[in-house]
Amino acid sequence: MRVHSANLFPLVLLTLLAALTFWLERASQVGGIGYDKRRHDPDFVVDNFTLRRFNLDGSLQHSLSAKEMLHYPDDDSTTVTDPALIFFGNTSPTRLSAHKALISKDGKQVRLSDDVRVVREASAGNPELLVTTAEMVVYPDDEIARTSAPVSIVQGHSVLTGAGMEVDNRAHTYTLNGPTHGMIYRKDINPP
Repeated sequence: MRVHSANLFPLVLLTLLAALTFWLERASQVGGIGYDKRRHDPDFVVDNFTLRRFNLDGSLQHSLSAKEMLHYPDDDSTTVTDPALIFFGNTSPTRLSAHKALISKDGKQVRLSDDVRVVREASAGNPELLVTTAEMVVYPDDEIARTSAPVSIVQGHSVLTGAGMEVDNRAHTYTLNGPTHGMIYRKDINPP
């Protein structure tokens, strides 16, 4: 029996297509041939978003808005570009902003970096408060923030600087760490 090459061509072509299909199916699976767990590639990207957290009574606790969010499955990390975090409470809202943020996988910790600014809006009898630093770790649910980077606090004409800081937004306390310097101007109780 004689086999012609013309008769083998369809068989070779089908075998090649089956092998290619098998390879493509394996390469497209996570953890398959084409996926390297050492790569740090995002699995989803969200542009121009806002997340809100509410208290048990239905009032708004805090809000996070940003230009872009990237989630990475290899370490379950989330990075955010140009985040703006706002805490709403009984007094004036407190706003935190930065150029970058890294959110922990459980969402309980936000690490802000690059030009971090905290602004507590002016309220009756209190001028606006501005805090600037290079980086800050925020615990949104507890309304606590910490930094070990140099920090500057400006409120009205008063200026304070320190080597680090802890903030408790609920108690309205700002505790400077390390060497601190500053000038505090008080309001005249009885102006001349």
